[in-house]
Amino acid sequence: TIVAALTNFGQSLAAIGLSLLYSVLSVFQAAFALVQSTIGSILKLGQSIIVLVLELFQGVFGFILANFIGILIIGGVYYLYTLR
Repeated sequence: TIVAALTNFGQSLAAIGLSLLYSVLSVFQAAFALVQSTIGSILKLGQSIIVLVLELFQGVFGFILANFIGILIIGGVYYLYTLR
C-alpha cells in the first residue's frame, strides 16, 4: 500500500540521516584523536630532550660543558648588545 511505502521511505531517510551523522561524528573523533596523539608525542619529545640535557650536564664533563655554553651565551648577548 501507499502508506507502507511512505513509511518504508521515511525509515530509509532516517537511517541515511543517522548514518551521515555517525560518519561526521567519527571524523571529528578521528581528528580529536590525531590532535591528542600529536600533543602527547610533542610532550614526550620535550621530556626526552630535557632528560638528555640533564644527563649531559652531570659530572665534571657536564660542569665544563655548562660553563662553556654559559660563556657562549654571555658572549653572544654582549655581541648583540654592542651591535647597536
